Amino acid sequence: MWLLFTAMLLLAVAALVMAGLARDDAYRAANKQSKMFWLIILGVTVAVNLLVPMLFLQIAGLIATIVFFVDVRPALQQVSGGGRGGRRGGSSSDGPYGPYNGGR
Repeated sequence: MWLLFTAMLLLAVAALVMAGLARDDAYRAANKQSKMFWLIILGVTVAVNLLVPMLFLQIAGLIATIVFFVDVRPALQQVSGGGRGGRRGGSSSDGPYGPYNGGR
């Protein structure tokens, strides 16, 4: 059981750090709650996981953490232009000067 609680704490800390690193205007551009809102929610989640061993509160914090990871963070990345692997759109066949079509 302690392994599950440790994993929940680590996820909440990671989400808090990621929320803190994102720009404040990215939250508004992504039409999400404010940066301060997410910092408070995720900070309370970390505090609950560390100090208050109430399963109901920990599960509520886990839900908030999951919402941040699956909804807010991808929207922030899209608005900020941070795609996967440092790319800004395009496909895997794009070269430095545009799409590579194999000589066709």
